Amino acid sequence: MASSLPDLAGVGVLTRMYPPWLVDEVVAQCDRTEKRRRLLPARLVVYFLLAMALLSPAPYLEVMRHLAEGLRWAGLWGSWHPPSKAAIFRARGRLGVEPMAALFDRCARPLGTPAMPGVFWRGWRLMAIDGTRFDVADSAANAAEFGRPGTGRGEGTGGYPQVQVVALVECGTHAVVDAVLGGWHDGEVRLAEDLERSLTEDMLVLGDRNLPSTRLWRALTSSGADLCFRAKTNRRLPVLQTLPDGSWLTVIQAGDDKKAGREPMAVRVIRYRLDDPGRPGEDQYVLLTSVLDPVRAPAADLAALYPQRWECESVLDEIKTHQRGAKTVVLASKTPTGVRQEIYAHLLVHHALRALMAEAAAGGPEPVDCDRLSFTTALRAARRTVTILPGSFSP
Repeated sequence: MASSLPDLAGVGVLTRMYPPWLVDEVVAQCDRTEKRRRLLPARLVVYFLLAMALLSPAPYLEVMRHLAEGLRWAGLWGSWHPPSKAAIFRARGRLGVEPMAALFDRCARPLGTPAMPGVFWRGWRLMAIDGTRFDVADSAANAAEFGRPGTGRGEGTGGYPQVQVVALVECGTHAVVDAVLGGWHDGEVRLAEDLERSLTEDMLVLGDRNLPSTRLWRALTSSGADLCFRAKTNRRLPVLQTLPDGSWLTVIQAGDDKKAGREPMAVRVIRYRLDDPGRPGEDQYVLLTSVLDPVRAPAADLAALYPQRWECESVLDEIKTHQRGAKTVVLASKTPTGVRQEIYAHLLVHHALRALMAEAAAGGPEPVDCDRLSFTTALRAARRTVTILPGSFSP
């Protein structure tokens, strides 16, 4: 590696990935630029939200003090003092969620190169889709916006309101390339349809057995990307043509496809067993893939590749457990706008850290697998350097 993670983080991971000019541009595009001079301009609020995610679960005022110390150290704002918690709340309300979402949309992208181990497989960039839920503060506004799970006994409600997040992840670098936010009642499959906007023809997307609905399959493959999703073992998949590698071709069609004049979609089915006596009842797998040519993607190779899907689960764990803090079980914001700001801030910080790690992995004479680098090491290094670089952060 050309540089260690602490060395790279030392230049300021937030302003390095999200420089002030870019933040200002996004704020202006969302029409959030101040009409008059304020104690908390929109740019500072964006960096405050990012610092909140990076330093989680530190309290509001402690995070703002970190930023204030950085400003004073840079000689930019002289005697500026941290504002009150109420002032921060009002400033967040003025900012809204749009600049955070737009910044993520602008910056989230695949980070891997063909030379990096684990990024490509047989010419495809490996991606995965998975979902998770965040518990959020138990306020009336959050409950009305996001909903909450039931008690488990079929009556009433229980637990915290929840936000559903479905993410598209680059397997080789663990970078979150896109994410869709919804409420507890929004299905993972429905939200995943929106990820089509970020798929390209060079991608092979892995997904679990909750995903392969015909509607989702049609939506995602319309991008030109290929899919390899696990299917439930009891799904009816009649054999139309057996292929030399033991897989077979079939078709899938939604109930309303005929009425809408849509043709059935050809898919390839791969059925195999895992020789694992420690997993009774979980030894049989069925995969559906849009790659119909067994020469380009042999059945045994796809079966061996499929566990890469779990990279997506580990990414979501990085955000929820390590970055947010293992003891932080609930996002603190009591408004839906604040909740969405927090989630986008966590996604942006995670992407910045993963970009840092990808740069470190690719920086040496021989690129190394990003899995060999420690996310917690990168996180600790970045937390030690929450300062604003001289001249980069004017009020």
